[in-house]
Amino acid sequence: MRIGFRENEPPMSFLDENDKPTGYSIDLCTRIANEVKTTLNTQDIKIEFVPVSAAERFEAVAKGKVDILCGSTTKTLSRAKLVDFTQLTFVTGASLLSLDGSGVDGISALQDKKVAVVKGTTTIDQLNRALKDAFIDATVVPVDSATGGMKALVAGEVAAFASDQVVLIGLALTNKGTEKFSIAEEVFSFEPFALAVRRNDSDFRLIADRTLARLNRTGQISPIYGKWFGKFSSKVPIMLEAMYALNSTPE
Repeated sequence: MRIGFRENEPPMSFLDENDKPTGYSIDLCTRIANEVKTTLNTQDIKIEFVPVSAAERFEAVAKGKVDILCGSTTKTLSRAKLVDFTQLTFVTGASLLSLDGSGVDGISALQDKKVAVVKGTTTIDQLNRALKDAFIDATVVPVDSATGGMKALVAGEVAAFASDQVVLIGLALTNKGTEKFSIAEEVFSFEPFALAVRRNDSDFRLIADRTLARLNRTGQISPIYGKWFGKFSSKVPIMLEAMYALNSTPE
């Protein structure tokens, strides 16, 4: 079973200090893999983690290079033309990461500044729309990865890095430098995360949905949330708590 994952999207999916794939989404996908073994009544299934970029991830799913995509993937109707999605796994929104003291506390603070964002993501479209709606003249700098965005920010090449707020928190927490960061409270998009799978594979999607529903229904999702988000949020946000409840589909 080939699990596609992003290498630098903490705390959803990333490589730990031992270069082992880890994160909130990785934990969910590992449990789905275990459910596949149970459903097929065999333990003779190996798990292979396959790193994918933002640009190639959906093609990797559609062409069968990976069986499931685990990361910070926003479910959209346009993407559903290429891949299918499981039920939702997380909800967040896009925000801005900047160096502490820079004064970048929202979209309006980006006037005449440069802001990095990973290309091939929903965030870049939402950022451009938010800038346009607020009549802010800023330069959007596309980068290949979150790591590239962080490097540009630390080097002073951009004033901010835009991404999903939960990813920005993860990047700030796992940063190995001495820099101090600030994350804007303003959220300028709605990002419902889900796991991407191949279209027309309803049996596999059912296994994935059954696993996720059981985690939500039994409360087993709570320690998973606490493991990855407890450092900065001991209480599950109301919107996420509602999502867990709504996705507690009975057997």
